[in-house]
Amino acid sequence: MEKEDARKQSREVLHERRKQVIRLYRKGMRVMQIVEHSGLSWYAVNTAINCYRTAGTAALKPAARGKKAGGGRMLSEAQERTVQQMICDKRPEQLKMEFALWNRAAVMQLIEREYGIKLTVRGVGNYLKRWGFTPQKPIRRAYEQSSEAVQAWLDKIYPEIEHRAKLEGAEIHWGDETAVVNTDVRGRCYAPAGKTPVTFAVGGTRHKLSMIATVTNQGKTRWMIIDEGFNADKLIEFLDALIKDAGRKVFLILDNLRVHHSKPVKTWVEEHKEKIELFYLPSYSPELNPEERLNADLKQALYTKVPVRTKAKLKAATTEHMQVLEKSPERVKKFFQDARVRYAA
Repeated sequence: MEKEDARKQSREVLHERRKQVIRLYRKGMRVMQIVEHSGLSWYAVNTAINCYRTAGTAALKPAARGKKAGGGRMLSEAQERTVQQMICDKRPEQLKMEFALWNRAAVMQLIEREYGIKLTVRGVGNYLKRWGFTPQKPIRRAYEQSSEAVQAWLDKIYPEIEHRAKLEGAEIHWGDETAVVNTDVRGRCYAPAGKTPVTFAVGGTRHKLSMIATVTNQGKTRWMIIDEGFNADKLIEFLDALIKDAGRKVFLILDNLRVHHSKPVKTWVEEHKEKIELFYLPSYSPELNPEERLNADLKQALYTKVPVRTKAKLKAATTEHMQVLEKSPERVKKFFQDARVRYAA
């Protein structure tokens, strides 16, 4: 009889076969008789009997195969924790390394520099996967941004604004300006491998519009499209319309664009301080403004369609999309679900 190779059997099947061997063994069969009867090799039968003699029935369950968890690792647990902390706390350039981002090659160089341990790129990838690190698109952040100012905004300044708004019955709006043009096409395009698709520029004149808009965490959006350049007069015009529409006091949070701090704007706001107050985000921190998601939504809608050729059509397309958002409060509320602005939700 051709003998079965126990090494090729699953742990569950091998466990059952070993229990069969022990049943025959307890009936008084000799080893070679069990070999003939079971079809297993002498080694497999003898191993099952020795396990049973040593530790009883519980010892018949086969041990897990392959390398033990953690076996063959070159970094100690302490070294792994240190490397993880360095990746989380520092950028490569802060550690005087010639990398912009933490990719596998950068981590490989870090480990070699810190501990003299040379790993392969694949080995580094295995460590990163085990640590739960995944490749992600980084958030762009200005060098000039102050982390202390951002933390103060999140921990103290905005909570105080929110508290005052509740006490005074004010409505918090987040505002920003953006530009839309008719020559921008964004997104990805499917094509055969190796044949990069081509897009053609819109013929005629490049057209540009400005837009100022606000959003609230209740799903409200207010906006104004501007044909000319954006200046203090246009901002005041928008603010005047905003407070008339709101029907209650407005707390408007803006970035630090120069026009937001201009004397005409400050004078106008002071004259209408019972109806509106302005607050300013930390410098170089657009990621903290939920209204940026509205701008992204608008441009995604405009720039994935066939480009328009006139300013009138550009204005009409922008107006159409903003009217859709104005009637879709649940969609606007989702702008506040981004992890970076959820604090304002």
